[in-house]
Amino acid sequence: MTENFGALHQELAGVVLVGRELSEVLNEIVRISRRAIPAAEASSITLIRDDRGFTVAYDGQIAMDADELQYERGHGPCLDAGRSGEVFLVADMRADERWPDYGKHASALGVASSLSIPPPFQGATIGALNNYATRPGAFGDADVTAAEEVAAFVAIAVANAEATSRATDDVANMRRAMESRSVIEQAKGILMERYKVTAEQAFTLLTHASQRSNVKLRDVAEELTSTGVLRGS
Repeated sequence: MTENFGALHQELAGVVLVGRELSEVLNEIVRISRRAIPAAEASSITLIRDDRGFTVAYDGQIAMDADELQYERGHGPCLDAGRSGEVFLVADMRADERWPDYGKHASALGVASSLSIPPPFQGATIGALNNYATRPGAFGDADVTAAEEVAAFVAIAVANAEATSRATDDVANMRRAMESRSVIEQAKGILMERYKVTAEQAFTLLTHASQRSNVKLRDVAEELTSTGVLRGS
């Protein structure tokens, strides 16, 4: 394991950040990520701007297809990982209850399990490193650790690109992203106290309310924190 992580660190350290397009850098990183996580049959990097997700790099068409399913619906592990800052491991896409509609369609594409890791905040960008497999239970603790290492480097690469060409709305984007995560955390806390559930179970209640009402996750969370009412409950 130590040797594997040493090789991963060496590969990431060899990625040239300066003087290259961000898409070129992230495509190199996502290929490194897929090699570092043997269970991953396809990998992608999602970035979120103004609460809309888009895939900036991918290795394996099934990753792009699964990402697009989530963008169409406005929810799913890659989007919600970026929005909430939480790691989402889907062990069995057909049985997972957090995103049933997405899971059904992803299963039809051949996706049986997935792992989405949010990079730490860098600049104004949030998103997720996504990994997909065609067999259930493909990802374990070692995969999570390796993906977290890569996700941290994704954050560095994005921050470097933004530092050289910073848009005027970067600060506003970062503030909105941080506020979104904050209100989701507050809403989870309310549900944990009200129903005596875990943080993951509280997040599932929020995502289900969002999906049933076709209202953005942040808006559902804001309504709960301001009124005490969970939409659709």
